[in-house]
Amino acid sequence: MPLELTAMSFDSDRIVDLIDRSSLTQRPLRRHVMYQEWRHLTFLHWEVPVELLRPLVPRALELDLYQGRAFIGLVPFTMCGVRPIGVPSIPLFSRFHETNVRTYVHFQGRDPGVWFFSLDAANPLAVVLARAWYRLPYFHARMSLIRSGFQTEGSGEVVTYSSRRLRSGSSPAECRVSCRPGGPIAPAEPGTLEHFLAERYLLYTEYRGRLLSGRVFHTPYPLQSAEVLDLEETLLSVAGLPRPDHAPLAHFSPGVRVRVYPLTPVP
Repeated sequence: MPLELTAMSFDSDRIVDLIDRSSLTQRPLRRHVMYQEWRHLTFLHWEVPVELLRPLVPRALELDLYQGRAFIGLVPFTMCGVRPIGVPSIPLFSRFHETNVRTYVHFQGRDPGVWFFSLDAANPLAVVLARAWYRLPYFHARMSLIRSGFQTEGSGEVVTYSSRRLRSGSSPAECRVSCRPGGPIAPAEPGTLEHFLAERYLLYTEYRGRLLSGRVFHTPYPLQSAEVLDLEETLLSVAGLPRPDHAPLAHFSPGVRVRVYPLTPVP
C-alpha cells in the first residue's frame, strides 16, 4: 500500500524515516525550461522548536525533520547564467545576488522539499518574473558580495554578503554575513545532516489556495566547512521566525550548474 495512504498509522518521526531522499536527485525525464548557476553559497542553519515553526507552514505540508529536529535556513549566494532554453545570457538579467530564508517540508510522507519564507534578489526584473512565473515571495533588495584575502579558491578567503530590502516598510529586512570557507568535507550521503540541509531538489509554493511544486536538477554540492565571522540580520524576524541565540551551523559551496523545471500542481 502506498505510504501516503498509510501515513496516519505512523508517528511523524517514522514517516520522516521512510521518506525517499534519493530519487529526487536523479535528472527528471521531462523537459527543463531554464538554466542557472548558483555560486558562492553560504548555508546557515538553526534548529528551532517544531511547535513554533509548524503554524508558519501551510497545512497541506508537513515539516521535514532530521532526527526529530526542525531547521530554518538563511542562504546567500550569487545567481549566474540565468536564461531560458534557447536564449543567450543577458548581462543585466543573468547575474545577480540572492538571499533566501527557508525551511524543509514534505508532502504526505514523500517528496521532501523547501518552503521559502522570502527570497531577496538584487534584480528587479528577476523579482517580477519569479513572482509571476514561480509564485515565490521574491523581494527587490540592494545587495553586494565581496571576496577578500584569498590566494586560491577556498584558501584563506573571506566572503561577505550584504543585503537590504527596498520598500520593506516599518521593519528593515536586511542581512550582513561574513564567513571563511574551510576545507572540503565528504560528499553528503542520504541520512547525514549535510545531505538533509543542502541536497534539496524540490520547492513548494501556494497560489490562490493551490499547492504547487517545482523541480531543479544539479550535481551534488561540493561542500566545505565554514566559519561565521560576522552575522547581523533581520530577515528571520521579518518572516515571523524565531532566531536562536546560538551560532548557526555553517557550510559553504563554490556552486553548481542547475536545470530548472516548470511548476506543476501537487495532486
